[in-house]
Amino acid sequence: MTENIPDDRLQQIIEQNKPDVVMVTAITPMIYKAQESLRIASVAAPNACLIMGGIHPTFMYGQVMKEAPWIDYIVRGEGEEIIVELLQSIAAGTDKRDRSKIRGIAYLENEQVVATPARDPIADLDALTPDWSLYNWENYIYVPMNVRVAVPNFARGCPFTCRFCSQWKFWRKYRLRSPEKFVDEIETLVRDHGVGFFILADEEPTLHRKKFTALCEELVRRQLPVLWGINTRVTDILRDEAMLPLWRQAGLIHISLGTEAAAQMNLDRFRKQTTIEQNKRAIKMIQQHGMVAEAQFIMGMENETPETIEETYKLALDWKPDMANWNMYTPWPFAELFEELGDKVEVRDYAKYNFVTPIMKPEEMDREDVLKGVLRNYGRFYMRKAFLEYPFIKDPVKRKYMLGCLRAFMKTTVTRRFYDIGRVHFENGQLAVDLGFDESKVLTREQITALKTEHPELSADVTFAGAIPVGIDQAEIQHQAENPLNTPLA
Repeated sequence: MTENIPDDRLQQIIEQNKPDVVMVTAITPMIYKAQESLRIASVAAPNACLIMGGIHPTFMYGQVMKEAPWIDYIVRGEGEEIIVELLQSIAAGTDKRDRSKIRGIAYLENEQVVATPARDPIADLDALTPDWSLYNWENYIYVPMNVRVAVPNFARGCPFTCRFCSQWKFWRKYRLRSPEKFVDEIETLVRDHGVGFFILADEEPTLHRKKFTALCEELVRRQLPVLWGINTRVTDILRDEAMLPLWRQAGLIHISLGTEAAAQMNLDRFRKQTTIEQNKRAIKMIQQHGMVAEAQFIMGMENETPETIEETYKLALDWKPDMANWNMYTPWPFAELFEELGDKVEVRDYAKYNFVTPIMKPEEMDREDVLKGVLRNYGRFYMRKAFLEYPFIKDPVKRKYMLGCLRAFMKTTVTRRFYDIGRVHFENGQLAVDLGFDESKVLTREQITALKTEHPELSADVTFAGAIPVGIDQAEIQHQAENPLNTPLA
């Protein structure tokens, strides 16, 4: 997808390479492309083993296997250890015999989906060494600074249980790497691959104050020519006010905050455990120490109105963040809030679960009007920044960074890639929106009810307990999964 390889060219590449195994990953908006890529692989390399991993198939393996039965295995959860065991079995030619013993996979057996119990979360993240040399680095440019960008991982998991999120379910346990070994990796990225900016992939990098402080101190000690950004919680900023000068000294320039909601009611509903006033204070503290503060708003819930959209704009003016981001609520089918919304989630076109397409139909608005309102907020907010604020920032590093962000906005706007505005056009002098849903994946409430009742196996499985259908020797499979070193039952 990064290189925009068309399907026919992808088939040629696979045919030429004759792989034994083809693996893809898939977050939710990528799932159809991932399934199709493996279908192409099944034609181009009919004897290859086809494997999928990632958060969407981890929880939605039942639906994925039904839609794409050509997939041989799905890896559920963290894949680094699971995939090694699975590939060793495939290489030995024993995977069909031994797969019930391999924890953390799903597969079809007798046309029924089998999911083995979960493997334990990886205890030692420092044992994982990503091979950054595999990238074609020319494709990974951070447009605001025109430098190469990487997205490394310092911590995995999150101890908080926000109801719209599923990351805490996927990782299950919060773990961190050694600060020194992490900075070793950053040094490799900078020295060997010319990376000038990195963004932590972590959901909650600052939770462990001692280790995050050690990370910053190590970056300061090595004086690497790199800037970076993080997403974190408002409460961590308030807790660590005394550490903010160190963060900036370590090269941290951009902090995106999970402020999320304009109303305290929605903050409570999301289980954010923060207040409106705390959000405002955290933004000011970040800015006072020379860093960029970005506020996030979740839009497009079922109770959205023109007034609530306008309220987020007024809050953005009041809080005065350097950047504001209006994300459309995306009802991940494996998140807690999805269950509460029930048959209100009519759009099941996962390709549009991308944070910029309104998925929910508000009770008092059309989806198209939600998008129009959000784009209006963007236009007004960044017009003020472009003419009244960014050019006059006193800090030269921050000013250069913000003007770079503005250029990135302009570039993606001109190419009509920003916020999927290629879907927006004028019709008879009026602004019109085509959301581009696959209509076969827009269900009626009656269809949703029937689907849940008649095909519960297609719903998300977030338990990691595994699933062994009736008709398969459940006792044998469970015994093997629980006793992988023992012999089968007599």
